[in-house]
Amino acid sequence: MSKVYVSNCNAYDNEKMKSTILNAIDQMGGFEKYIRPGQKVLLKINLIGPKKAEKAATTHPEFVRAVGQLIKTIGADVYVGDSSGGAIAGMAPTKKSFTACGIEKIAEEEGFTLINFDEIGPINKVVEGNFSKELYITKAIEEMDVVINLPKMKTHSMGVYTGAVKNLFGAIPGLRKAKYHKEAPNPEVFGQVLADIHKAIDNMPLHIMDGIIAMQGEGPTAGKPYSAGKILISEDPLSLDRIAIEMMGILPERVDILKASIQRKVGVWEKEEIEVIGDFEKLKNYALPKSYRTHAVKDFTKVRGVIDFFKVVPVVNQKKCVKCNSCVDGCPVGAIHRDTKIIDYTICIDCLCCHELCMIEAVDLKSKNQLVNVVRSVANLFYK
Repeated sequence: MSKVYVSNCNAYDNEKMKSTILNAIDQMGGFEKYIRPGQKVLLKINLIGPKKAEKAATTHPEFVRAVGQLIKTIGADVYVGDSSGGAIAGMAPTKKSFTACGIEKIAEEEGFTLINFDEIGPINKVVEGNFSKELYITKAIEEMDVVINLPKMKTHSMGVYTGAVKNLFGAIPGLRKAKYHKEAPNPEVFGQVLADIHKAIDNMPLHIMDGIIAMQGEGPTAGKPYSAGKILISEDPLSLDRIAIEMMGILPERVDILKASIQRKVGVWEKEEIEVIGDFEKLKNYALPKSYRTHAVKDFTKVRGVIDFFKVVPVVNQKKCVKCNSCVDGCPVGAIHRDTKIIDYTICIDCLCCHELCMIEAVDLKSKNQLVNVVRSVANLFYK
């Protein structure tokens, strides 16, 4: 029997959040059941883009602070990491996102270590039964003793809902996300990629969802904040999502993005096999995406065309380059020639390590389509 703890918490008050989380965790056996002193613990947050905390697009920084403080009391070291979305258009905004949403500030104040998944490189995980021929996820997860998933309760205009299962897509660093979106352009097939990721990670025992201020409407970034006043906790990401979906008023069978995780037993899905403990309730007047309300059938084949149109690749700017070789030494697959700095795109895995590691910003992201380069230049003005 899977268990999901649902607790009322109507504000990002530090003591209130900590006592609420601790009350549930204590019923599950205490943090000591999952974490030991001296261990490295990664908080895998939702850092979808450079959005301010009050927009409800990301895991709230005060929520991250509260969880991190609880972990530090055990004597463990706290790390906070993600790779932002937006790389589909070559924006690679993870650094900006840490700053914009307030995560950088609380990390400095609390002594947490930030990990930009785009900087440290990926590893290729081979899992039996994978949909993905090659699955590159961040090295950070392998280097940690424990990973705790901190998703945000949100709607999704294409996938209807995004939560604990979907949050692990951020474990894919850099431009590689666009490749998986292209290979799996509709929610049901894309769900196979998410199942691959979950099957590849074996050190993630806890999922703690920030549903204090959730997102409704046209999520995951353009929706509106909704005061749900809930924290959901479980050892099972799929069970947690099942309960969150019901609270939001979504019919479970309409969430195609989770079907692969159900089939491949990422977790427990059947309602009669899930025990809900605490303050479960149907949220009133929770706005769902237009596509859900209208039963609109989207032509997802167009996604491939959009991705191809916006595709960018890293290019070393020879005028800026000072030959420090940080890009060469940081490339996990050896795709950059040490002398010429020419990138071999036949082996490049789009991880963006070269772009993120270059301290003088000599690695540009360029498209063959000049219109895309102009659009990106204008967009970058707003991200600064």
